[in-house]
Amino acid sequence: MNKRYYKILLLALLALLLYLYFAFDFGQYLTLDYLKAQQQDFQAYYHTHRLQAVLSYSVIYIAVTALSIPGAAILTLAGGLMFGLVVGTVVVSFASTIGATLAFLVARFLLRDMIQRRFPQRLKTIDAGVERDGGFYLFTLRLIAAIPFVVVNLLMGLTRIGVRRFFWVSQLGMLPGTLVYVNAGTQLGRIETLGDILSPALIGSFALLGIFPLVAKKIVDIVRARRYQRRYPSPARTDYNVVVIGAGSGGLVAAYIAAALKARVALVERDRMGGDCLNTGCVPSKALLRTARLLADANRATELGLGQVNIELDFAKVMQRVQRVVGTVEPHDSVERYSALGVDCILGDASLRSPYEVEVDGRVLTTRNIVIATGAKPLIPAIPGLDAIEYLTSDTVWALRTLPRRLLVVGGGPIGCELAQAFQRLGAEVTLVERADRLLVMEDPEISELVKSCMQDEGVRVLLSHQAQSFAAAVEGKVAVCEFEGAEVRIEFDQVLVALGRKASVEGFGLDSLGVQLTDRATVEIDVFGRTNFPNIFACGDVAGPYQLTHAASHQAWYAAVNALFRPLKQFKIDYRVIPWCTFTDPEVAHVGLNEQQAQAQGVPYEVTRFELDELDRAIADSERRGMVKVLTVPGRDRVLGATIVGAHAGEMITEFVTAMKHNLGLNKILGTIHIYPTFSEANKYAAGVWKRAHAPQRALVWLERFHNWKRGR
Repeated sequence: MNKRYYKILLLALLALLLYLYFAFDFGQYLTLDYLKAQQQDFQAYYHTHRLQAVLSYSVIYIAVTALSIPGAAILTLAGGLMFGLVVGTVVVSFASTIGATLAFLVARFLLRDMIQRRFPQRLKTIDAGVERDGGFYLFTLRLIAAIPFVVVNLLMGLTRIGVRRFFWVSQLGMLPGTLVYVNAGTQLGRIETLGDILSPALIGSFALLGIFPLVAKKIVDIVRARRYQRRYPSPARTDYNVVVIGAGSGGLVAAYIAAALKARVALVERDRMGGDCLNTGCVPSKALLRTARLLADANRATELGLGQVNIELDFAKVMQRVQRVVGTVEPHDSVERYSALGVDCILGDASLRSPYEVEVDGRVLTTRNIVIATGAKPLIPAIPGLDAIEYLTSDTVWALRTLPRRLLVVGGGPIGCELAQAFQRLGAEVTLVERADRLLVMEDPEISELVKSCMQDEGVRVLLSHQAQSFAAAVEGKVAVCEFEGAEVRIEFDQVLVALGRKASVEGFGLDSLGVQLTDRATVEIDVFGRTNFPNIFACGDVAGPYQLTHAASHQAWYAAVNALFRPLKQFKIDYRVIPWCTFTDPEVAHVGLNEQQAQAQGVPYEVTRFELDELDRAIADSERRGMVKVLTVPGRDRVLGATIVGAHAGEMITEFVTAMKHNLGLNKILGTIHIYPTFSEANKYAAGVWKRAHAPQRALVWLERFHNWKRGR
């Protein structure tokens, strides 16, 4: 008989036992009311048949926990009621651990192979972590009351943790909780009169139940700290309070905050101050988009009542202006400025030697805390032939001084769409290839369609559902081969821009050798306080995610710096509730909170309110009528769940909804706020007005009409 038949038999047995449990309503015996009603009988039986009582109770407890049936908490209270604190704790401790181990073994036998086949790489990563720190993680999970007992048993069964290790760690981890619940059970058994309910012992016991999660969390923190300190003893003295690695958006803010709080801080950067945002991202791209927008406006001159406008384009001068803009902003992020703020700026390659030591080109910096802010770099796919041609990325495109005649853009995300539209406006023949069936997949389909339509109207050739297969040089230039619905599509081009997103910069400075953990997305794993698995190493920005946005990096950096400096006295949870973003195509697409596809995916009920910009006076005056304000609200209420704005100045307009969500202001508040006429921001007020009309109190309006008729004598 092979393993499959044993699994079938085990499943049948489990199904039978569960059927009997529900068919005979055994759950009625696992309630507090039943426990109190039978209290005297239980205690009498235990006093006359101690061994039989203990064995019977243990079998029932093991069965309930092994079958993952709700009721373990009631049984634990019963243990205290029947056996007292000492005997009850011992019996419950062993019974619960045996039952948990059986549930663990069942999960491993039934599910492990199936999960291994479906998710081999992910399970391999998990197994590696369990092999290294499985005992500690299991101990932590057992202490945290918010994580169900059953879930821990089942999940750990999918890993390779040893049975013996699972048993003794579970017993140790559950012991504090067992003690608290058994003690509560002993007090429960003493309630004889109404006055007993107010006894200090009972109140104290049940108060302990309430504060146990907080106590358990503190125990976990203490155990983690001691475990960490055994491996890396804290030095008596250090050079710095904080060493920040990376001088991009996150690193600069972290260093600034630390210096403002009068800490001694070092900022290490191996390339250029300002990071991607200043040098290759936000600043140069928006400078290029400004020039491209001017050309687009010139092409619409007749629409605006002018004659034909001809502009002579010198692409090299355009790119020189981009660099001048970068140079103008550069002093804001310079060594000189941050040195004046009290930051020790060190240029060089950083390497982590320990949680307290950072080596920079042979010099060792000692520190209490480290903030990793190394950012991200363009993601380059392993497509045959790509390495053999000179491809561009969002990092290298700024070195161009000759406009490509035919530009191929691979990737229909924000970077790909912005640069594709810009280069088309500058005079290149742009083809954009996207493997998904629409652009900007994080936005609602109608938004994606609107952006695609606008780009196509300007001449961008948009090829959706096209998967790049290979690249090669050819007589006529360069050729990309794409797959579309099973057919081969050849695209000729002169330059290719790879814009498939960015990957975290986690290599080359000692994260792996130190053992800093990464996520499945190959970003540095941080908790709600910005900490890595090392309590004094923090991370922020693109290297950590989940948002690769300059303002999100700055937001995280504040928490990283403050939590580093004030640990263990005070820690602040990172607030991710309201994170806006904007794609600077024309029209712009700004977004905060939930959109429709996200609300549907998360099962969040919502109402949609829309206001089209072609009804807005300022948009009509500016001939910028493309777009909309789209707001999601709680059904029947004006509380904002999310907003998407498409149109000119959307990036500025979205701030009103960001403020509303951050400070719990509804659409009625926006409607009651005076907006300057004529401005684009009025669209937000009009959208609120659309919601108000849809939720007008119809019955009250009927009575109001009758009142006015009465006033007129009718």
